[in-house]
Amino acid sequence: MIRSYLPALVFLGLGTFLGVTFAVINSVLGAKPRTRAAKFDPYESGMPSDVRQGLRFGISFYLIAMLFILFDIEVIFLYPVAVQLKAFGTFALVETIVFVVLLFVAFVYVWRRGALEWK
Repeated sequence: MIRSYLPALVFLGLGTFLGVTFAVINSVLGAKPRTRAAKFDPYESGMPSDVRQGLRFGISFYLIAMLFILFDIEVIFLYPVAVQLKAFGTFALVETIVFVVLLFVAFVYVWRRGALEWK
């Protein structure tokens, strides 16, 4: 029994040994990090950040994000049915068509209400 696990145990032990050895060598011989004040300044894409600490997003950002997640998840539910449509039969096809029509009606409703307009 142990013979079948012996190569895996040797591999695991050798990997652990090498990992610890290299970590110790790096901490002893490696370059020590220099701490500067500029290192802790926030920046994005190489440019200094002008964002204040308490920046608040508008409600339209959250509304569009929620709608995106909602419609994205609903579309994900269509994938298993599309993959196994033959196995599910005509009933699943009709239910999927009803689902897509309701999804489209909800999308048109949200669009007409102006929820997708960035303000």
